Amino acid sequence: MKSFALCACVLTAVAPVFGGGLAADFEDLTLDPNSYWNGSDGSGGFRSGIARFSNLYDPNHGSWEGWSYSNRTDATTRGWGNQYSAITGGGIAFDGGGNVVADPNGIYGVGYVGLPTTTVTPRVIDGAYVTNTTYAYWSMKEGDAFAKKFGGTDGNDADWFKLTVTGKDADGNATGTVDFYLADYRFADNGRDYILNEWTWMDLSGLGTVRSLEFALSSSDVGGSGMNTPAYFAMDNVVPEPATAAVLAMAGLALRRRRKS
Repeated sequence: MKSFALCACVLTAVAPVFGGGLAADFEDLTLDPNSYWNGSDGSGGFRSGIARFSNLYDPNHGSWEGWSYSNRTDATTRGWGNQYSAITGGGIAFDGGGNVVADPNGIYGVGYVGLPTTTVTPRVIDGAYVTNTTYAYWSMKEGDAFAKKFGGTDGNDADWFKLTVTGKDADGNATGTVDFYLADYRFADNGRDYILNEWTWMDLSGLGTVRSLEFALSSSDVGGSGMNTPAYFAMDNVVPEPATAAVLAMAGLALRRRRKS
């Protein structure tokens, strides 16, 4: 069996603290245009809707882990310097037909490696929309100084990049796990291989009542220091139960075929 490396970060469900809806859609946060928040204010995290997102910022190195949030739209610049952008070119929105589109003015969350946090009010989480960051997408698509091109030179390498979500109850016990592939090159038909580049619904309702969600990343591309694939993903619209019929309908419409581009 091929080895893989694992990185994790945690989201905690909280009682609603804002006057708006319960969904953690990040639009109750404030950013200047084309910018991001990475915890440099030392606050240790932020809240959106029913969720609290933890952050650990190191002022000595200017580095962070856990969660940040962003409205950056750069889907083309390669490398670590573009770590806060989603490959979609914006946060999530819905068009007049209920289809998922990218909102260049929208705010979304970015997860990187991570740290556990405290928890509060237990509830069922229906799901969330996720996609790759620009940094991770192009690293897998083309390869870079640290990571391989997914599929290898002939496209036949069975590479993958996976997000695993574990629900935890009020006592810290696991309620279940959900695996979601941000990239998958394991198909016999290479035409089915993909690196996710659109907002896609991830169903988390099967985890039951949770007090926290742990997000872990793993990859087929590993080296002596662990995972080579950049340990980032983007997330938007974390929807708690009961969700409105309209939100669930739009989520259903978003279950489109993931595409390789």
